[in-house]
Amino acid sequence: MSTISRRTFLAGSSATLLSVFLAGCDSGTQEPAADDATTEAGGKHIYVLTASPDHGWTGQVGVFAQEKVDEVNEAGTYTAELQTAGAAADQIAQVEDILAGDLSDVAGIVIQPLDDTVQSAIQQIVDAGVPYVAFDRIIEAVQDSAVANVKGDNEGIGAGSAAYFVANGMKPGDQVYIYQGDTSSVTTLRDNGFTEYLLGNLEFDGEKVPEESKWTQDQIDSAITKSGAMNWSRSDTKAAFEALLGDEANAQIKWWYAEDDELAMGILEALNGGGISDSAKEAFYATMPFITGCGGLQEYYDVIGGESYQDIVSNLGGVMSVTYSPSMIQTAIQDMVDYLDGEEVTQDHVIACENVTSDNVADYVGFE
Repeated sequence: MSTISRRTFLAGSSATLLSVFLAGCDSGTQEPAADDATTEAGGKHIYVLTASPDHGWTGQVGVFAQEKVDEVNEAGTYTAELQTAGAAADQIAQVEDILAGDLSDVAGIVIQPLDDTVQSAIQQIVDAGVPYVAFDRIIEAVQDSAVANVKGDNEGIGAGSAAYFVANGMKPGDQVYIYQGDTSSVTTLRDNGFTEYLLGNLEFDGEKVPEESKWTQDQIDSAITKSGAMNWSRSDTKAAFEALLGDEANAQIKWWYAEDDELAMGILEALNGGGISDSAKEAFYATMPFITGCGGLQEYYDVIGGESYQDIVSNLGGVMSVTYSPSMIQTAIQDMVDYLDGEEVTQDHVIACENVTSDNVADYVGFE
């Protein structure tokens, strides 16, 4: 689940926000709500609600959010604060506490819903007349009420992985294994992007799958296997991959689409450990398999860049990641500021992704 290009990173946060905004899909705009008797909010304080910054992609969301909160406070027009939660119930309680207080000082809420049960809290925000921006996990039932829904191109992540496989020789009907993140819309979109590209219905980097490489729906249904929710967990993926290769027939699969860099690292750690038989590893390496991830984990970028796990990578056809930067939370906060300033804001704010390979990995800065 992330990267900023080295060029963008060095250019500074203002340039980052501008370039990211311009990359968004202009499928609708939101204008500031007119003052009326039903809108109690209208103050200067912005609440930013994210997941607890424990580690990895989620942890970096918190880091970038705090940076932007500090920037807003330093600018002086608005005040802002970051609140984090480790569980959906805690996040719902945070929303209820905000709404139970004096709304006259509340300008808006930027929220990264922890799961779909947060829908009820978002509806409460709407009912209270408080503008909000949703980030990353977009809940379909309430998305039309948001000032902006800021997210990476999750379908693009699937399409990017499929395009990489096709470019490296994947044929219609080849066996593919997908390590899924969870049961949310994020995973659904990453699944759909992969298959829609292969069916010829979706572009990546401005191009559709070549006609001779187009799949049929029957091939999609028969040749692609999905893991079920790995909960974005490296250890869960490691254990699942070890169990999968317990049947050496599965070692014949050449194309491995992991929906996060942590999941890709779980595969590599399994190959590096003793939980898979030597004969299964030998059969696996014989296919020269390809592994993709997404997110921008620096540890995985080091693998792609030839700095680690090279005893394993030398036996693979290739490793790749698709960008999905935690810095996007800063765009979500900026969208709220822009809305409050009276500017038009793109409601469906999708941020384009890119494939990161050994050829261009040096151009990207990952997260720890």
